[in-house]
Order: sequence, then C-alpha cells, then structure tokens
Amino acid sequence: MLPWIRAARVPRTRSLFAALLLVLTVLVAPAATATAATPAAAEATSRGWNDYSCKPSAAHPRPVVLVHGTFGNSIDNWLVLAPYLVNRGYCVFSLDYGQLPGVPFFHGLGPIDKSAEQLDVFVDKVLDATGAPKADLVGHSQGGMMPNHYLKFLGGADKVNALVGIAPDNHGTTLLGLTKLLPYFPGVERFISDKTPGLADQIAGSPFITKLTAGGDTVPGVRYTVIATQYDQVVTPYRTQYLDGPNVRNVLLQDLCPLDLSEHVAIGTIDRIAFHEVANALDPARATPTTCASVIG
Repeated sequence: MLPWIRAARVPRTRSLFAALLLVLTVLVAPAATATAATPAAAEATSRGWNDYSCKPSAAHPRPVVLVHGTFGNSIDNWLVLAPYLVNRGYCVFSLDYGQLPGVPFFHGLGPIDKSAEQLDVFVDKVLDATGAPKADLVGHSQGGMMPNHYLKFLGGADKVNALVGIAPDNHGTTLLGLTKLLPYFPGVERFISDKTPGLADQIAGSPFITKLTAGGDTVPGVRYTVIATQYDQVVTPYRTQYLDGPNVRNVLLQDLCPLDLSEHVAIGTIDRIAFHEVANALDPARATPTTCASVIG
C-alpha cells in the first residue's frame, strides 16, 4: 500500500480525491465567469457577431471563427472578445461543438476528433457565407488545441490563415499533477473516458494527445500564436501550451504586462491585454505594442 493511503491519512486521501474531481469538473472551463444560461443565437447577432450577412473588408479580409473551451458555448465564452473584434471591423463567428445528449449550455465534452469535424463543417459554412478563401481561428483552452486536429487531419490547413490559441492545452495537461492520481482510484478514469471523452482526451499522454503531437506541432502554411499566463492553474505546466515549429509565436502574458494576474479562465474571457495581443496576431502588419495600458484600448 502506498504510504499516503494509510488509515491515518484517509482524510488527506479523500481531500485529494475531492480535489481531483473538482479540477476535472472545471477542466478548461471558460464558462465559469459567464452567465448560467445561453442567450439565443439572435442575441449574438444583435451584438454584432454570427451575422452571416457580414462581408470582410479590405482591411480585414478574413472572417474570424471563435472556438470555445470545455464547458463553454458559442455565446458565453465570447461576451467580451467577440464585440471587441467586431468593433475593430472583423466579421466574427462562433460555434458550439462537443455537445453531449441531455447536457445543455455546457459543451466541448464530446470526443475531440468529432468536435474537429464540427469545426470543419462550420468553417465551410462561414467561408461560403462570406466569400472569403480562408478564415482565422481564435480558441480558448480546448478551443485553441482542438483546431490542430482539424488542421493536421481534416484538410483545415487549406482553409485557415492563422490559429491563435489562448491558454491552449496543446500537449495536454497534468492538472498540477492531479491526473497522476487517477490510477489509484479504480473506476474514475473509466468513468471520465466513458461519460466525458472530451475531458479524457485532454489528459497529457492520452491517445488523442499522442496522435495529435506525433510528427510535429504545426503544419505548413498556417501562422500560429499561443498566448499563455504563468498563473494558469488548469493547463499545467503552462509552458506545455507553447508550440514548436515555423511560423509560431509563443507569448507569455506577464512578459507584456507583469501586473496581469489573469489565470486560465480570465485570460480567455475578460482580459483585454490578451485580447489586444489577439488583435495583433490577426493583423500583424498593423500590430501595436501590447502593454498594461492595453486594458483600456
């Protein structure tokens, strides 16, 4: 028996188990600061995004597709970033993916390879509506990682100019090491795999992550930007978010603004410093320095 499972330490073991379930429950959970109910799609259009009559301008010739994270949805994840980009002249669209039967509002829980197929269909829909030859993708957490499957295995590289990942779990996550405890709790790992495959796929070393990262992180023809925070408590260690390859820019938020304390949720949902860097990544020719003052930009 492992020393930490002795009877004298049962309370500690139970605490670790509870912590494990809690963290897995909020794994890559950008909806934590969002509203509990999802507004209708019409509300998104009224806010300026998911407007299929929008035509890209000469200044911003590609539509932007926003890809939410685990437990997120097409509205709540983007209540700040979508209007931010619309106000800067972009045609902005967002999708729901990874839905499970009987689970409303909270998506990104299905098998990630199937979610990538949903992204494939959605990008085609956006390109058909806008007439643009390519789109730019911006994703938070799983939404920054899942598109890599689309790019590598579903022909997405021919339809995508740039991928911007905000706190993406590109190489999976150890959840501060808590996932290493899974083998010591019989049945929990199987439950996660059976009931929420989208969570199981994101654990570092999973078959999905192994396949995704085999042969390199990137594909030719796509520009990649990763925006991370050193205070990320979900995708850990945070440096595993970084990509290796040509046309890659890895950015640490605290290098841009040492005062920024955003963690995993905030960087993708409300952090205007991170969003300024997103805008720079979408339009590098017109990029301006990202600093602490970008919060008022």
